[in-house]
Amino acid sequence: MVYLFGEESSAATCYNLHMNTESEMLFQELINLRKEINFHNYRYHVLDAPVISDREYDSLVMRLREIENLHPEWITPDSPTQRVGGTVMEKFIKVRHPAPILSLANAFDPKDIQAWFDRILKLDNRVAQADFVVEPKIDGLTVVLRYEKGIFVQGATRGDGEIGEDITANLRTIRSLPLRIPVNANVFVPDVLVVRGEAFMMIKDFEALNRSLENAGEKTYLNPRNTTAGSLRQLDSRITANRPISLYVYQVVQSEGWFPETQMDSLEFLREMGFPVAEDIQYCPTVESVLNAVEGWRKKIDQLPYEADGIVIKINSLWLANDLGFVGKDPRGALAFKFPAREVSTILREIGVNVGRTGVLTPYAILDPVEIGGVIVKQATLHNFDYIQEKDIRVGDRVLVKRAGEVIPYIIGPILESRTGSEQEFIPPAVCPACQQPTEHLEGEVAWYCVNSACPAQLIRNLEHFVSRGAMDIVGLGTRIVEQLVESGLVKDVADIYSLKKEQLLALEGFADKKAENIIAAINASRSQLFSRLLTALGIRGVGEVMASDLAKVYHDLDSIGRATIEDLQTIEGIGPNIANAIVDWFNQPSNRQVVAKLKAVGVWQETNFIEPHSVEKQPLAGMIFVITGTLPQYSREEMKQIIEKNGGKVTDNVTRKTSYLVLGENPGSKLEKANALGVPVIDEAKLLSMIS
Repeated sequence: MVYLFGEESSAATCYNLHMNTESEMLFQELINLRKEINFHNYRYHVLDAPVISDREYDSLVMRLREIENLHPEWITPDSPTQRVGGTVMEKFIKVRHPAPILSLANAFDPKDIQAWFDRILKLDNRVAQADFVVEPKIDGLTVVLRYEKGIFVQGATRGDGEIGEDITANLRTIRSLPLRIPVNANVFVPDVLVVRGEAFMMIKDFEALNRSLENAGEKTYLNPRNTTAGSLRQLDSRITANRPISLYVYQVVQSEGWFPETQMDSLEFLREMGFPVAEDIQYCPTVESVLNAVEGWRKKIDQLPYEADGIVIKINSLWLANDLGFVGKDPRGALAFKFPAREVSTILREIGVNVGRTGVLTPYAILDPVEIGGVIVKQATLHNFDYIQEKDIRVGDRVLVKRAGEVIPYIIGPILESRTGSEQEFIPPAVCPACQQPTEHLEGEVAWYCVNSACPAQLIRNLEHFVSRGAMDIVGLGTRIVEQLVESGLVKDVADIYSLKKEQLLALEGFADKKAENIIAAINASRSQLFSRLLTALGIRGVGEVMASDLAKVYHDLDSIGRATIEDLQTIEGIGPNIANAIVDWFNQPSNRQVVAKLKAVGVWQETNFIEPHSVEKQPLAGMIFVITGTLPQYSREEMKQIIEKNGGKVTDNVTRKTSYLVLGENPGSKLEKANALGVPVIDEAKLLSMIS
């Protein structure tokens, strides 16, 4: 015996049903579905804090409908399929709507639209000549607005479709909501006018709100819909006033003295009254044009300035739509077509870490597989470790995942209401997952780094930098050859380049005698590069060409820099605590010290061969700072830079008050204007060369 409990009687109504085991299991599933859907209705409509995505909720309702269609005798008045989800919170005054404010049946495939059309055509032959209106299905909070003699007097939420919550004071704070209508005094205004709309946040406004909250050290929000709903259902309207809420109105619910005949008439009337109406609305003369419109919307849904999860298809004739009646709570004259979900919730099982080619460590989420936008997603980006901390994302959390268009899926944040206490906080790795060497994170910086120059995950990038023109300038070692050297196992760190033999290169694809000889010759020629070039080539974070040149003027070999303390390094102009830390950390890595030793062993550097030919103080450009702009007559910028540095000068990219001279070539940029504004002397190439000679 199974008991069904309905709402129509004060006592439970008992049905004696004889079922087999399969029916009992199906009936139990129905009971569980109703309980689960009612729970999610409460979280969504009452608490404004859903714990599952819209698509997941739709799947539950669709399954419940399937069971009830198989067993109509099990349908009771309290089933979620027979009423709009949501109840009224006691803290708000209750408002009875003048007409039911109902939701719509959902479609997920163009075939569902054709099936809907065929069903209503069987009920009324006039549907064959029907035209349609397609509107965006904005993801916000439905509101019902009442005007008396043109004055806004009351606003309410949809609530359960019959009774809503009075949020008049909060709605008044929305600047796009007209407090008096019409804007045009020549337009007829009904004595009583009740309209329906959607309150929401523009994406740019939502992002700006979160940025301001983050800057103030306050909690940020997950998505625009929940933020809008929570803002409008505040008891203090001053809080609502600080939220960038927008409004679009799309339906006339009640109008005394005049009522529109079509939906297009309604929208035009609302615009004339001064209500904000969405621009993205299409008129479709036939159901075929509706199907074509669906494909157009599929392409542009991600480009809208607001969140929308689909479109609403309405029969244009309001009289015909009304005559078609309802199926349960769903009006037959309209249909909501939903695109594949862009936001869903799932469980974060693990946080992995990738090592980029520049040594930056990037976290990523490993998820329970979930469908987003028609694609099964198993991983999503977490941006950086600060993001994980700021959002308080933990392993085991139910998280909200978003994928829009072709954008890589990313974690919006955790659904805190779903926490059980078993979730674990994530700690950034102390060692690199690729090479197991210690990681580096400097205070005030977002990124964590692996600073091991021989790390397998970044070896190719390190080699490309080492051989580049601004570093050791090994001609012929391009990206493709560097990749071949690494993939073949011939090079496992930058020092291995100097142990290469011609026979080893000839074994690689694309090499002949001349090519191999040229590369070996270029490698050998690079052994005599200036010390500053080698410092640049090592790829120490923060040590570019200018900083390497400054270091080379104080330290004349790698051993002496390796012995320098953070305090020693900070005595050099331009080196602050972060760069000093980075240099010390680099030389403290055992693998990097091994590279330094190997470079020394193969004759790339010795203690004596890097000392500058003249002391800095005796050089003609000592202490001078130059900026080069435009095209010079004889030398390239790189060549002129080397000339200046060999003669004790320093070259920077930006003109400041500390700049000694701007070296001017043809077609200069804005640097000339800045130099003139700051009073920096301007010289040409000839003048600079005369200063050296």
